[in-house]
Amino acid sequence: MKVTKMNNQLERSSRILGLLLVVTGLGHFLLPAPLDAIVPPFLPFEPRFWTYLSGVAELAVAALLYVPGRVVWRGYQVKRFGIWSALALFVLVYPANIYMAIDWSSRPFNEAVVAYLRLPLQFGLFYWCWKLLKMGKTA
Repeated sequence: MKVTKMNNQLERSSRILGLLLVVTGLGHFLLPAPLDAIVPPFLPFEPRFWTYLSGVAELAVAALLYVPGRVVWRGYQVKRFGIWSALALFVLVYPANIYMAIDWSSRPFNEAVVAYLRLPLQFGLFYWCWKLLKMGKTA
């Protein structure tokens, strides 16, 4: 695959991921209560703190994903840092998805299924970041 085509795919795919993070990040502020409910109880502070913090993190990572791939800061590609940040964010919020799946297991079937489907979805996000990182190395 040509480098230009690879760069275009990297830019497009990272911006789509960035858009996903903008939408979900804004959701933390527009509809925080459902997200408060999935914050694991072992975390310190109130759940709303974690809901807002993860919303800010998602918006910040989204901004990094929108930076053009050619932008370098201190010898490091900003977009690559954004992709690594997205991967780290997805790993860090995974315990909330596990807690949600456990907590919702006694709910009606359709709600429990939603909670369980979030688990493999997260692995899809891990894979998406990994592919972007590989693509960025080649481009």
